[in-house]
Amino acid sequence: MKRIGMEGSLAIAEAAKAAHVDVVAAYPITPQTHIVEKLAELVATGELKADYIPVESEHSAMSACLGSCAVGARTFTATAGQGLELMHEVLYVASSMRLPIIMVVVNRSLSAPLSVWGDHSDVMAVRDCGWIQMFAENVQQAYDLTLCAFKIGEDHSVLFPVMVHVDGFHLSHVIEPYFVLNQEDIDGFIPPYRYPYALNPAKPVTLGAFGPPNVYTEAKKAQEVALLSTKKVILNTWTQFKKLSGRSYNPVEVYKTDDADVALMTMGSFSETAMLAIDSLRSQGLKVGLVRLRLWRPFPFDELRAAVSNLSTLIVFDRAISSGGPPGPVASEIRSALYPMKTRPKVVSFIGGLGGRDVTVQAFEKLIKKGIEKAKADQLTDYEMIEVRGQ
Repeated sequence: MKRIGMEGSLAIAEAAKAAHVDVVAAYPITPQTHIVEKLAELVATGELKADYIPVESEHSAMSACLGSCAVGARTFTATAGQGLELMHEVLYVASSMRLPIIMVVVNRSLSAPLSVWGDHSDVMAVRDCGWIQMFAENVQQAYDLTLCAFKIGEDHSVLFPVMVHVDGFHLSHVIEPYFVLNQEDIDGFIPPYRYPYALNPAKPVTLGAFGPPNVYTEAKKAQEVALLSTKKVILNTWTQFKKLSGRSYNPVEVYKTDDADVALMTMGSFSETAMLAIDSLRSQGLKVGLVRLRLWRPFPFDELRAAVSNLSTLIVFDRAISSGGPPGPVASEIRSALYPMKTRPKVVSFIGGLGGRDVTVQAFEKLIKKGIEKAKADQLTDYEMIEVRGQ
């Protein structure tokens, strides 16, 4: 295992190459473009023995992925923001037909106004599409989780598509050092792809056919039960990956929460900035910690409840707005998930980092302190947009 420095997008492309993908069908869109440009280059030079399909749109990209995966080809794609939304219709087909397509989403704001910068509005728009979804915080995690995605999605007891979420620009375009696994270790970790239901012209079948009301509910219930059951394989895969690499992943991860009374919750690359804020506040005598959501779907109810069971206040930082609705989409899900607990923390909602705006260590410190004040005053029914311009 060697340590090198590389841009996040290129590290993701290297992970896809190391997994021996058979087909890449993708359309370039900022800030995802570098991933598929690199893969196109690897195919063109012969370093990656795969078919690259240069489609005319993201809708076509996901449609091509459906076909390639259905005939038994290990399939990879990547997109961002508006591209993910153009795929939206086809995402539901991929999960309903149990096609283990692997896709990295480089998170980007949704228009209007037009923005190529990152937040989580695209993630939240597709949270219910039936895909397994996980978040990376740095280049190492983006590389690791892309590798894990192949092993998870293609497991015969899973067979679901997987999204790996990577913050646009904050992670995709940042050069960081990371450890590269040896190819033989990767080959031992990710078995050769054998899709058990590959289409065969000699044995024609119908997939995704018309479902009248008397079967549709049962089909969706079966899909939901199957998706929830994938967590066991996800956990087992991460356990195996720890043995291989020494790096561990969990559905919910915590930082300095053992004696904390208050915790901040984050997702994605801003988590590492938030850690610095936690360190600073602890030096000021505040017993605060950090809770990070790694696994977004299937949602880690049990792990979340265990992580916050001793807290009085949980301050949730969203990077998307639930327009016209309840607090931020993550905060509303957290409140729902914690409702069955007899003793649960007060949940305070903040929204920030929209459209690629940075959130500094000092801004997180102020957010946490203000969250504590709001919890004491029982101001829990609304959310607050944080303003950090000029800090």
